[in-house]
Amino acid sequence: MTTTSPAPAPATLRPGSARRVLRALAIASCVPYVSLKLAWISGSRVGIPEGSILLDDPGLMAALNLVTVAMDAAVVVLALLFTQRWGLAVRAWLLVLPMWVATGLLAPIMVGYPVQLAVAGPPAPAEPFLDTWVFAVVYGGFIVQGLTLGTLFALYARDRWSRVWRGRVGDLSPSPAPPAVRVAAVAASALLAAPAVVHALWLSGSTVGLPDGRTAATGDLSALEGVRLLFLAAAAAGVPALVLRLGRALPVKAPLALAWTGSAGVCAWGGWLLLAGLLPQADPADEPTALMTLTYAGEMITGLVLGACVAVVLRRRAA
Repeated sequence: MTTTSPAPAPATLRPGSARRVLRALAIASCVPYVSLKLAWISGSRVGIPEGSILLDDPGLMAALNLVTVAMDAAVVVLALLFTQRWGLAVRAWLLVLPMWVATGLLAPIMVGYPVQLAVAGPPAPAEPFLDTWVFAVVYGGFIVQGLTLGTLFALYARDRWSRVWRGRVGDLSPSPAPPAVRVAAVAASALLAAPAVVHALWLSGSTVGLPDGRTAATGDLSALEGVRLLFLAAAAAGVPALVLRLGRALPVKAPLALAWTGSAGVCAWGGWLLLAGLLPQADPADEPTALMTLTYAGEMITGLVLGACVAVVLRRRAA
């Protein structure tokens, strides 16, 4: 989310054994997911029960599977980039932007899936969708990807840009962002109240704005709504703190972590759910309502704005 030029970096990058292990784990964790996707693209039905809605439109599902294979392949590229000398010469935005998106997609799963298992056990859709073991394989792989890739990125960023988050919030320049960016950060954070209210309603068991084919959230669905609220709160707290220098005694990395993870989670999952809602539904009763579409679109847009605000602060800080 930043376009800073490559900063002065170590002349060499020789990954130690810890980084090599993390890299190997990150790449290995992609294998089960990519293998499943390639099997489905080739016509296999492994893990897909009879009557699954995934079988209704093979052409569309093949296209979506190709897209998700490419997304997982990006994890391999990033893992190599963070542990190779040539990775230090890559322009910042070419690696920070995909890493921000990866954070937004993986972090909610890393939090949500364990909570979901603790609250209600493995997912059990009312309609045939996927065999239970597929969820464990796929989400387990995503969690390993998030942990390993996140650690590699943190180590890489420490080597290349550690000065960006050194010190405390009060040490930031009096104007870490232009006035327009400060206004945008405050406005976007305030607008997050709207989707937060919607998710709180669904968490409480309300069916307001839900399609006819979906009942009130209980168990695992309530857990996921709670996770959505958690990331909304992180974005609304972290970005203004960073942009407006709130909590001046805090280390810069505290609001930066909230702003990065929160804005990415809000934007990425808002966009993902919006895309899922725009796809053809097997049952008309499952068509997303206008409130759902507006909620997810609002999250995607406000998350993107907040991420851009973080990018401005980081770029000015690096300069």
